[in-house]
Amino acid sequence: MSSNPETLLSQALAGAAAGPQSGLNTPDDAQSDFAYPQREAAFFYGLFLRGHSPEELRRDIAVPPDVLARWTREIERRPEARDVFNRIVEFRRHVLAIFDSLVTSDTRGQRVQ
Repeated sequence: MSSNPETLLSQALAGAAAGPQSGLNTPDDAQSDFAYPQREAAFFYGLFLRGHSPEELRRDIAVPPDVLARWTREIERRPEARDVFNRIVEFRRHVLAIFDSLVTSDTRGQRVQ
């Protein structure tokens, strides 16, 4: 799964517009991509374990305000995209919460040793 919020929205919107014969991602594919935020959080946690700063990774996980503004404008033009938009934002928030939990438990474990 791509971690870029702009790419996620583009892929999800393309999938929502695709028919079964189009060869593009279908809405079912997009649904399965969003089913496991733990996988995405584990990817970022692996980067953390390899020395990337948690602040930098949190910025990469979160949907930046300027991206949210662009998505909001896109939803005004295409109201049918609202569900996809909301799903992506909620997914990213869930990934961030899981990542924060992993990082917090990791730093607590280091202090105990």
